[in-house]
Amino acid sequence: MASSSTHPAFAAAARPYTTALSKLPDRTGGGGGGGGISGGGAGAGAHTGANTGGPTRDRDNHRQHQLERERLEREGHHAFAELTEEQREEINEAFGLFDLDKDRRVDYHELKVAMKALGFDLPKAEVLSILTTYGVPAAAAAAAAAAAAATATKPPATRLQLTLDTFQAVMATRILARDPRDEILRAFALFDDGDKGVIRLEDLRRVARELGEGLDEDELVAMIDEFDLDGDGAINREEFIAICLQ
Repeated sequence: MASSSTHPAFAAAARPYTTALSKLPDRTGGGGGGGGISGGGAGAGAHTGANTGGPTRDRDNHRQHQLERERLEREGHHAFAELTEEQREEINEAFGLFDLDKDRRVDYHELKVAMKALGFDLPKAEVLSILTTYGVPAAAAAAAAAAAAATATKPPATRLQLTLDTFQAVMATRILARDPRDEILRAFALFDDGDKGVIRLEDLRRVARELGEGLDEDELVAMIDEFDLDGDGAINREEFIAICLQ
């Protein structure tokens, strides 16, 4: 969804598209993401257990990740509180939609699609970095590691997951750092079927039909008429941006 100031008619139609974005063709070009808390070391992976740099390097990495987690604790939850109620709901809905086993944790694959649904289509290395920095061991993996420690055997690789609280903090920080115009243009692309560069009456009709909205033809025509500033019978990108920022 573009912003809390979006015209209500467009907000109602665009919002469900946001959390379902991962199921739709990506017509906006990849990317998305910028700013915010991006994770610690690059490409460390979503599994731990391999010792490639010796005890000193492991301690340094652990300390760095601990500092990042403490920063997230301070800044991320405050950022979540700064979001609109609608934005907080979108984050929770995206998490719930892809938390397939409903354990209030997401693994790498679930995290990647949940972030994409919120408009952040990140490369694999960046998603893994987030998990490495902020993730916690999966319950089964943690138990196996504890058993290995008790028997002085080599611990298995640990699968990391992100909890709901951490997901909220990470996503809130990223959303607040995102350029509002980028988010608005992503919402525009969801209406603009076929990448025509404009939203026409048939686009609004399609969205209303797919979402089951009870908007009649006169209401849809009125939406076009109200915001079609150049009188061409459609809403272009600049007109759409003006709607969302007014």
